[in-house]
Amino acid sequence: QVQLVESGGGLVQAGGSLRLSCAASGRTFSNYVMGWFRQAPGKEREFVAAISRSGGITQFADSVEGRFTISRDNAKNTVYLQMNSLKPEDTAVYYCAASKILSTIAPEYDYWGQGTHITVSS
Repeated sequence: QVQLVESGGGLVQAGGSLRLSCAASGRTFSNYVMGWFRQAPGKEREFVAAISRSGGITQFADSVEGRFTISRDNAKNTVYLQMNSLKPEDTAVYYCAASKILSTIAPEYDYWGQGTHITVSS
Protein backbone atom coordinates (compact mmCIF):
# COMPACT_ATOMS: atom_id res chain seq x y z
CA GLN A 1 0.00 0.00 0.00
CA VAL A 2 1.01 3.57 -0.69
CA GLN A 3 -0.62 6.40 1.20
CA LEU A 4 -0.71 9.78 -0.52
CA VAL A 5 -1.58 13.12 1.06
CA GLU A 6 -1.89 16.28 -1.01
CA SER A 7 -1.48 19.81 0.32
CA GLY A 8 -1.14 23.33 -0.99
CA GLY A 9 -4.57 23.94 -2.43
CA GLY A 10 -6.56 27.10 -2.00
CA LEU A 11 -7.94 30.20 -3.64
CA VAL A 12 -5.83 32.20 -6.06
CA GLN A 13 -6.49 34.96 -8.57
CA ALA A 14 -6.11 34.36 -12.28
CA GLY A 15 -2.50 34.77 -13.30
CA GLY A 16 -1.25 33.66 -9.91
CA SER A 17 0.74 30.64 -8.85
CA LEU A 18 0.39 27.73 -6.44
CA ARG A 19 2.53 24.74 -5.58
CA LEU A 20 0.93 21.48 -4.65
CA SER A 21 2.75 18.84 -2.68
CA CYS A 22 1.98 15.17 -2.33
CA ALA A 23 3.65 13.26 0.48
CA ALA A 24 3.87 9.49 0.15
CA SER A 25 4.27 6.80 2.77
CA GLY A 26 4.22 3.05 2.74
CA ARG A 27 6.09 1.29 -0.02
CA THR A 28 9.24 2.63 -1.67
CA PHE A 29 8.32 5.94 -3.25
CA SER A 30 11.04 5.77 -5.89
CA ASN A 31 9.51 2.57 -7.30
CA TYR A 32 6.47 4.48 -8.53
CA VAL A 33 5.66 6.83 -11.33
CA MET A 34 3.74 9.76 -9.92
CA GLY A 35 0.96 11.65 -11.58
CA TRP A 36 -1.40 14.54 -11.01
CA PHE A 37 -5.00 14.49 -12.16
CA ARG A 38 -7.83 16.94 -11.66
CA GLN A 39 -11.59 16.87 -11.65
CA ALA A 40 -13.73 19.94 -12.15
CA PRO A 41 -17.38 20.03 -11.04
CA GLY A 42 -19.54 18.07 -13.45
CA LYS A 43 -16.56 16.83 -15.45
CA GLU A 44 -14.57 13.64 -15.64
CA ARG A 45 -11.20 13.28 -13.98
CA GLU A 46 -8.44 14.32 -16.37
CA PHE A 47 -4.71 13.88 -16.60
CA VAL A 48 -2.53 16.86 -15.71
CA ALA A 49 1.08 15.70 -15.41
CA ALA A 50 3.26 12.69 -14.69
CA ILE A 51 6.87 12.09 -13.75
CA SER A 52 9.02 8.99 -14.06
CA ARG A 53 10.62 7.21 -11.13
CA SER A 54 13.90 9.08 -11.42
CA GLY A 55 12.30 12.35 -12.47
CA GLY A 56 14.02 12.31 -15.83
CA ILE A 57 10.83 12.04 -17.90
CA THR A 58 7.77 14.24 -17.54
CA GLN A 59 4.48 14.43 -19.38
CA PHE A 60 1.87 17.17 -19.41
CA ALA A 61 -1.62 17.68 -20.67
CA ASP A 62 -1.78 20.16 -23.54
CA SER A 63 -3.94 22.44 -21.41
CA VAL A 64 -1.16 22.97 -18.85
CA GLU A 65 1.98 22.58 -20.97
CA GLY A 66 4.28 25.53 -20.40
CA ARG A 67 2.43 26.68 -17.28
CA PHE A 68 2.78 23.72 -14.91
CA THR A 69 5.86 21.78 -13.90
CA ILE A 70 6.10 18.50 -12.03
CA SER A 71 9.04 17.44 -9.91
CA ARG A 72 9.84 14.92 -7.22
CA ASP A 73 12.22 14.52 -4.32
CA ASN A 74 12.70 10.82 -3.69
CA ALA A 75 14.63 11.53 -0.49
CA LYS A 76 11.56 13.30 0.89
CA ASN A 77 8.99 10.93 -0.67
CA THR A 78 7.26 13.93 -2.17
CA VAL A 79 6.04 14.99 -5.60
CA TYR A 80 5.27 18.59 -6.47
CA LEU A 81 3.11 20.39 -9.00
CA GLN A 82 4.11 23.98 -9.61
CA MET A 83 1.24 25.84 -11.26
CA ASN A 84 1.87 29.23 -12.83
CA SER A 85 -0.30 31.58 -14.88
CA LEU A 86 -3.38 30.00 -13.42
CA LYS A 87 -6.69 30.36 -15.23
CA PRO A 88 -10.26 30.04 -13.96
CA GLU A 89 -10.56 26.82 -15.98
CA ASP A 90 -7.85 25.30 -13.78
CA THR A 91 -10.37 25.27 -10.93
CA ALA A 92 -10.75 21.66 -9.81
CA VAL A 93 -9.92 19.10 -7.18
CA TYR A 94 -6.35 17.98 -7.79
CA TYR A 95 -5.30 14.43 -7.00
CA CYS A 96 -1.89 12.84 -6.91
CA ALA A 97 -1.57 9.19 -7.83
CA ALA A 98 1.03 6.44 -8.01
CA SER A 99 1.54 3.92 -10.77
CA LYS A 100 3.98 1.25 -11.85
CA ILE A 101 3.98 2.63 -15.39
CA LEU A 102 4.28 6.07 -16.94
CA SER A 103 0.77 6.78 -18.12
CA THR A 104 -1.79 9.49 -18.74
CA ILE A 105 -4.65 7.07 -18.03
CA ALA A 106 -6.28 7.22 -14.61
CA PRO A 107 -7.17 3.49 -14.33
CA GLU A 108 -3.47 2.66 -14.65
CA TYR A 109 -2.76 4.39 -11.36
CA ASP A 110 -3.01 2.15 -8.33
CA TYR A 111 -3.01 4.58 -5.43
CA TRP A 112 -4.71 7.93 -5.01
CA GLY A 113 -4.70 10.77 -2.54
CA GLN A 114 -7.84 12.37 -1.18
CA GLY A 115 -7.51 15.48 -3.33
CA THR A 116 -6.97 19.17 -2.70
CA HIS A 117 -9.18 21.98 -3.97
CA ILE A 118 -7.92 24.74 -6.23
CA THR A 119 -10.13 27.70 -7.02
CA VAL A 120 -8.92 30.29 -9.51
CA SER A 121 -10.94 33.48 -9.46
CA SER A 122 -11.22 35.74 -12.49
